[in-house]
Amino acid sequence: VQLQASGGGLVQTGGSLRLSCGASGITFGFNRLGWYRQAPGKQRELVARISRDRSDYADSVKGRFTISRDNAMHTVYLQMSSLKPEDTGVYYCNGDRLGVSYWGQGTQVTVSS
Repeated sequence: VQLQASGGGLVQTGGSLRLSCGASGITFGFNRLGWYRQAPGKQRELVARISRDRSDYADSVKGRFTISRDNAMHTVYLQMSSLKPEDTGVYYCNGDRLGVSYWGQGTQVTVSS
């Protein structure tokens, strides 16, 4: 199973980016998909996650980020708007199924002030 993330880049404060993450090598759908991020010198933190019936967001991104998924629960997206310098970090996608967690390789997001 592989998760491949894309869409990161360099953007100015107030700008937008859309991250995508697709799974390959699977015949099942994940129970939950999510995005995490890790800033330099900090621990990895949850940004947003989504299941078939709900989505959750970190307080720091509520109202600015939107997580979405495909019906098969193979692909997850993160629409990021009103970006701030503190959103800078490596963004990792994650998929959970039956107690097993799968991680993508990460995509760098840099927000300049």
